[in-house]
Amino acid sequence: MWAMIVKEFRQLRRDRRTLAMMIVMPVVLLIVFGYAASFDVTTIPTVAAGPEAGPSQGRDWAEQQLRDGNAAVAVVTGSGRPQVLIDGSQLFTAKAAIAELSAAAAKAAVKGAAAGGQASRPGSQPQPVVTVLYNPDLNTSDIMIPGLAGVVLVFVGTIITSLGVVRERQSGTLEQLAVMPLKPRDVFLGKIVPYFAVAALDLAIVVGVGVGLFGVPFRGSLAVFALGALLFLFVTLGIGVLISSVSENQGQAIQLAFMVTLPQVLLSGLIFPLSSIAVGVRWISYLLPLTYFNEISRGVMLRAEPLSSLWQPFVFLALLGAIVFTLASLRFRAFLAPAAPRGGAGSARGAQKVTSAAGAPSRSAG
Repeated sequence: MWAMIVKEFRQLRRDRRTLAMMIVMPVVLLIVFGYAASFDVTTIPTVAAGPEAGPSQGRDWAEQQLRDGNAAVAVVTGSGRPQVLIDGSQLFTAKAAIAELSAAAAKAAVKGAAAGGQASRPGSQPQPVVTVLYNPDLNTSDIMIPGLAGVVLVFVGTIITSLGVVRERQSGTLEQLAVMPLKPRDVFLGKIVPYFAVAALDLAIVVGVGVGLFGVPFRGSLAVFALGALLFLFVTLGIGVLISSVSENQGQAIQLAFMVTLPQVLLSGLIFPLSSIAVGVRWISYLLPLTYFNEISRGVMLRAEPLSSLWQPFVFLALLGAIVFTLASLRFRAFLAPAAPRGGAGSARGAQKVTSAAGAPSRSAG
């Protein structure tokens, strides 16, 4: 038994990736759930509209600010009772804003009662009219399903693709590609096209079920949504191929894919709002492609945002796609490069000597 224990320790020491996984993953989970796992919203971006703010800043301008994601709450004055517009697509921020408004109204009522009931007179302190836009009922499904569409693409693009490529490496068929007249770019694109088709089908199923069964609205342009999904899927497929190129077996591919997928689910704003994530960890969120796809999917489906309002997530997805595609192509180029002879030039000279000696006539025979 002691010999078996020593053998396992030696084997674990040699498998540095598994050892790093066992040590790094608990630390990652601790940091994520310690700093990011919070539904508390401390900051609510708010804009004001009305005659005091500017001649053209009315209700239409306030709604545009909410639709473009520049604010979560807009206060509109100048037409009798003030109006408070809340972006319901930001679920936790909307609930926090409603709670703050209710607390402020209760506080004003108590203060008015203490002052002799002056606040209860008609017209003394008009209460604002609260309107929740884009998700009036504050349904959780309206927020989660657009994000879950991205999770499906992450699962198919990263995990399944990495396993598919590593399977060829283990079976020895990847070496056969090295002797074929194929460029690394051709191999890379040829590997991701089938998974791209499957992921696109999964995305259509998820969105169709969400709209048809759960009643999630789809208010925006289908073309803008498809373009965002195309860029996002290209990035995730590239990450899967990149993971497979640095993994020697499927176990290592699963470990690396899990380490890439978990932060995307927890730090992309899908579950926890980005504003509640600590600043020291929030920067990781802006390196994750799912963060930008969440902005695109929710913006298109719930707020009907046009392409001009979503240019930032599109640009960042395109930038991430270019980086991942370049790295994956370089890895495949190193993979598929034909191996040089071990002996080098010395072996060639040795072969020439052997040939010359074999071809020279024997003196004894002459």
